[in-house]
Amino acid sequence: MPRPDLRQPAALLAHMRHTLAFYAPRVNDPSGGCFQFFKDDGTVYDRRTRHLVSSTRFVFNHALAWRWFGAPVGDVTHALAFVNGAHRQANGGYAWVLDWHDGHATVTDGTLHCYGLAFVLLAHAHAAEAGVAGAREGVAATFDLMEQRFWEPAHGLYADEATPDWRVGPYRGQNANMHACEALLAAHAATGKARYLARVLQLATSIAQRQAAQAGGLVWEHYHPDWTPDWNYNRHDKTNIFRPWGFQTGHLTEWAKLLLMLDRRLGEAAPAWLVPTAQHFFDTAMREGWDATHGGLVYGFAPPQEGGGVCDGDKYFWVQAESLAAAAWLAVRTGDDTYWQWYDRLWDYAWEHFVDHTHGAWYRILGPANQKLTDEKSPAGKTDYHTLGACQDVLAALGVTPPAHD
Repeated sequence: MPRPDLRQPAALLAHMRHTLAFYAPRVNDPSGGCFQFFKDDGTVYDRRTRHLVSSTRFVFNHALAWRWFGAPVGDVTHALAFVNGAHRQANGGYAWVLDWHDGHATVTDGTLHCYGLAFVLLAHAHAAEAGVAGAREGVAATFDLMEQRFWEPAHGLYADEATPDWRVGPYRGQNANMHACEALLAAHAATGKARYLARVLQLATSIAQRQAAQAGGLVWEHYHPDWTPDWNYNRHDKTNIFRPWGFQTGHLTEWAKLLLMLDRRLGEAAPAWLVPTAQHFFDTAMREGWDATHGGLVYGFAPPQEGGGVCDGDKYFWVQAESLAAAAWLAVRTGDDTYWQWYDRLWDYAWEHFVDHTHGAWYRILGPANQKLTDEKSPAGKTDYHTLGACQDVLAALGVTPPAHD
């Protein structure tokens, strides 16, 4: 199928509709929450497992559908009610994985993740914009919980995970902090409260300046309790989708996008390092991560002390999506047409290999030569939140705002 001009808002909106149509209305489980496991053709292949990341990301999806296309706000309410009614536990936290059967939730993994709370915060922020009752209060309560349980003031960062009785473990990671930035930007947009934006700036400074200085100017994923880099964590486990080894191409571009969003939000008060750091992260990701033979961005590359080079050559949908959004933000902010060229190149690749033009949505993962590896289009954690969000982020970069709602 010929690729439309995805610099045009109408084409982006059409693609968002096409992606949403894969999930709606089959995604909503009348007994509670959303189904989370879909084959390529949309068949639900696991009706019971509910992962916190998917549960919260479907709130985001429904809110996006409401914001741009007037989809029912009741879908947002339905998805958020499951987060707060099924995932939320007596300890105040949110269970990572549930078994949902006959309207009853059994916790199968009660680990408490700051990454998960970041998405709970994101869900409440977007639901608050849709006017869902209690969502605005949920923004404040979730932020307070993150501060109480995971904030480490000496490091200016959040710790990562805790046991169900809130004993914080030794692992420290940048990913939870990156998604906290995303969620806090949404919280600031929904509430206007300055404390959320101030925390974004502190997190961004800690990761993109101080921590990056320990890793050759890039964002390393894994750290010891004192926030020194752990170069060996998960070295031989490329299957860990939340904590992979290596420099993550998509996280470098995702940080680039977030730094530029922060730059715009702060306006004249923005520190001078935000834009050049975003350029450095993106430019490095393209140089090290682009597959010149088969196209697309690889998942990860090794640090220089390990000899550099690709350490995981698989292609993941979200890496391409976050990178094209970052390219658009850089193109608009810098005026450098090189970034629009990258934007078009990334879309060309994704349109040919990742977008399912028959059934809708994007395939999740391809091999290094772009071969299909699975018929599981959307297992736990996917939801196409990255692809829908990327289109929305490009619209934001272009200054396009959603239609007014009554």
